[in-house]
Amino acid sequence: MNYSYKGKILISTPDISGDIFSRSVVLIVDHNEEGAFGLILNKKNKKMSGRLLHIFGFTVDVYEGGPVENEKIFFINKGQKVTEHFSEINNEFYLTEDIENVISGIIDEQISVDEIKVFSGYSGWGSQQLEDEVRRKMWTVVDVYNLDYTLPNDQTLWKNIMQNLGGEFLLWANAPDNISMN
Repeated sequence: MNYSYKGKILISTPDISGDIFSRSVVLIVDHNEEGAFGLILNKKNKKMSGRLLHIFGFTVDVYEGGPVENEKIFFINKGQKVTEHFSEINNEFYLTEDIENVISGIIDEQISVDEIKVFSGYSGWGSQQLEDEVRRKMWTVVDVYNLDYTLPNDQTLWKNIMQNLGGEFLLWANAPDNISMN
């Protein structure tokens, strides 16, 4: 493998399948010869948000990280490392599964709820699978600078990035959600 998509953003190409990846913005957290690991930044999981309300005791939006291991919870933390068990995304954002230390950090007011984003599950690709999907134009790989991964993003994130890419992406950005209705 000569190139890694780690730290890049994947923008899904619109299709009629309507699956979890339709109109997704995926942050690639890790990518090597064994495969890739990413999190969908713009799809909220209302059911899991309700379940965590009972666990945390306060409202927190949970996002669909992807279709793999939906019961697993991941956190992107902005700024400081709240645990020794983390992966560095870049010099400002960190990924962890250490739910105990994240909750303790929030309760002890070491971190703000606004500085974390919670994910249920993840997006995973086997060896060469992501590269193949990019070649087949299922994904557009982009560098998005100054994107705060902890912001409460929704479908406008996908549309805004598509519009900024211009050209044919502008057409996709303005297409209806169900492109078979076009």
